[in-house]
Amino acid sequence: MKKIELEIVALSHSITQTHSYAVVLGEINGLRRLPIVIGGFEAQAIAVALERMQPSRPLTHDLMKNFMNAFNVELMEIIINDLQEGIFYSKLVCVSEHDTVEIDSRTSDALALAVRFGCPIYTYEHILESAGILMEDSGKKKKTDIPVQETETAAGPAGVREDLSNMSLEELQTLLNDVLEQEDYIRAITIRDEMNKRRK
Repeated sequence: MKKIELEIVALSHSITQTHSYAVVLGEINGLRRLPIVIGGFEAQAIAVALERMQPSRPLTHDLMKNFMNAFNVELMEIIINDLQEGIFYSKLVCVSEHDTVEIDSRTSDALALAVRFGCPIYTYEHILESAGILMEDSGKKKKTDIPVQETETAAGPAGVREDLSNMSLEELQTLLNDVLEQEDYIRAITIRDEMNKRRK
C-alpha cells in the first residue's frame, strides 16, 4: 500500500468543549487535511515539542525518547494505519542495530514522539479518503509556525448534531467550508462525520 506523507499544520482547542483538542495533519504537496481529536495532555505534549520548549524535568514523551536514545533505538517513521469507528490507530517503526520493529501506539502519542524525533508521519489513501477534509486552494502560503487555535463552537456536541441532522448535504458542505475558513477543526470533524454517515 502506498504511504502518503503528512505534516502537522495546526493544533486547535475548543473553548466550549473543555477537553476537546484537535491536531490537524496536512497532506504534503496536497490539499487534504486530517483532523484528529486528542486529549489535553497529548495536545500539551505536542505543543511543547513544536514550540521547542524545555521543561525543567522530562515529560513522558521526552523520557521515552531519552530511553530509546540510551539503547540506540531510532524512531524512523510513524504510520497512521487504521481507522475504526472514529478511532485512529498508529504504529511506530523503530530501528535498532540488529532489528526493525513495529510497535502499536495511540496516534496522539505517536505524533508527540514524531515531533521529538523529527521523523516523517504517514497514512494510507483509504484513511484520508474516509476521514480527510479537502481544503480549497486559496493561493495562500502555508503557515510556517503552528498556532494553538482557540476556537468556539456555536453549540455543544448534542446541539451541533441536532442542527446538522436537519441540513441537506449541500448545506453541510457550505457550512464545512465556512467552518474550515475559521479554522474550527473540531466542528469540522462533526460536520464531516455527519456527511460521511449520510453517504454510506
